[in-house]
Amino acid sequence: MGEGGEQITEPMQPNFVLMKLPGEAGTEFVEILPFTPANRNNLIGWIAGRSDGEHYGTSVVYDFPKTRLVDGPLQIEARIDQNAQLSGQLSLWNQQGSHVRRGTLLVIPSGKALLYAEPIYLQADRSPMPELRLVVLALQDKLAYGPTFEAALSSLFGGNASSLSASEPATAPATAAGSPAGAAPPKQDLNSLITQASQDFNDYQRLTAAGKLGEAGQKLEALKQVIEKLNAHSK
Repeated sequence: MGEGGEQITEPMQPNFVLMKLPGEAGTEFVEILPFTPANRNNLIGWIAGRSDGEHYGTSVVYDFPKTRLVDGPLQIEARIDQNAQLSGQLSLWNQQGSHVRRGTLLVIPSGKALLYAEPIYLQADRSPMPELRLVVLALQDKLAYGPTFEAALSSLFGGNASSLSASEPATAPATAAGSPAGAAPPKQDLNSLITQASQDFNDYQRLTAAGKLGEAGQKLEALKQVIEKLNAHSK
């Protein structure tokens, strides 16, 4: 955000990950970057730069179906800005001696879906270090947020209400009496997946900050696998 609270557009940076590319047998160390064409905001594909073996120095482009509109980074940012509760809180934070810092939007491919993740920080004028205050997650048709990655995941996949602070209870919506036991995944299994995803995400951030990109890529790949399971639960 700028000094007046406006959103500043910045180029997306590629992510280094260990992943199995579609149609390939093994896991590779690749650099991936979502791709939007000039003068358009929707995502039409993503590019992977390959680093292993005979594929070193080559790249591959994956095109999304032209019959389906996939939100690009700017459209996800717009959805965040258009959320009344989020935009109101960000405007409130971005004054009186503090500034909102919106982190890099991650676009994580997971099976046939994309998970968008953006951390939001608050930095006081007299503090050299920003503080993580919110994590916003989005799928093509959902948007959720929470004070931590785990809380945002619980809202996105577990049916809990999104919360702006840890003090606000995030409760799941009530279900009708007599609902069949198999109507939803076991809560314990779902919570275990959310906890694991949160741990993988935290490890990814820690390793990336330490410059250990190979290990960070492994954590991001592990996170993708957990998100695939969460996606399966939510269907």
